[in-house]
Amino acid sequence: MAAILLDVDGVFHVSSEPIGGGADAVRRLRAAGHRLRFVTNNTIRARSALAEELRSMGIELDDEELQTTPRAAAAALAGRRVLALTMHAIVGELEGIELVGEDAEAVLVGGADETPETNLVFSYMNLARAFHELEGGAQLYCLHKNRWWQTKHGPLLDAGAFVAGLEYAADVEAIVLGKPSTAYFEAALQALDADPGLTWMVGDDIDADIGGAQSHGMKTVLVRTGKFRPDAVEAGRVRPDGIISSIAQLPDWLEEHL
Repeated sequence: MAAILLDVDGVFHVSSEPIGGGADAVRRLRAAGHRLRFVTNNTIRARSALAEELRSMGIELDDEELQTTPRAAAAALAGRRVLALTMHAIVGELEGIELVGEDAEAVLVGGADETPETNLVFSYMNLARAFHELEGGAQLYCLHKNRWWQTKHGPLLDAGAFVAGLEYAADVEAIVLGKPSTAYFEAALQALDADPGLTWMVGDDIDADIGGAQSHGMKTVLVRTGKFRPDAVEAGRVRPDGIISSIAQLPDWLEEHL
């Protein structure tokens, strides 16, 4: 049986609206004996809230099966002084990090939300503070570097644009903690005690999900939901091992291709 990494946003839901067949697909995958881990770049809510949202959609999972970028940040930045430009809801996930407003050793940039309050996270004053710390020698980290994300209202600008702006202004390169980083994928593989060559990554993001997993030796399945854009697949160099209509088709597809 296979180890399977499952992206969340764009695969199981868009803006908290479930994508049909997700709950049944998870039940069938578990019944077939596959080992599952849910891997997300979501930076809006704490892991427990994200897991509960998925359970409310009928998807069976424990909190520990959901891997999030704030938890990755907590591990990578433990004991350090950090200026965090993140959503308030995930601050509690940054356990072991000393959150400061100045004299930081690191700057951590989080993600975006659909609500107006997000503008406060990426305000000019906050970005200027982050730039000041970077100029003073702080390292730049980001939970992810996604350029945009898919919502029920259409694509919206994501945190990657602000990360790129800070990189340009301070002449530094951000360390990415979520997908497609090596550390994030290695943590998922370790949790499942899985060999990359026997592991499948299922996602909607051709770059972070599919390209990232392939660069780490995994097989991939792209879903035609969420961020999927046929033009991006045709124009790019990344070629998934399979393309399916939605997560609902995954169990049948794997039965035919494993």
